Amino acid sequence: MTTTADQLLATLLQLPSGDRGELAAKLLESLDDPADADADAAWDAEIRDRVEEMKQGRVKPVSWADARSQILADDDDGGS
Repeated sequence: MTTTADQLLATLLQLPSGDRGELAAKLLESLDDPADADADAAWDAEIRDRVEEMKQGRVKPVSWADARSQILADDDDGGS
């Protein structure tokens, strides 16, 4: 990093964690390619479908702890 970037980082690290998180998110967003309107529309439709499935009781949400346990168990099994 440049000296300027190092100095800026040192200053920013003094901010509260919430502010640092928001800044980090905005910096990461700035690295992304421009949004693909078709992809955004597809994700919006997917989210609506999943919410509707939950409302109708066709799927049951699980806690993050349970999901994480399942993910780690699958990973231990070689991903199968």
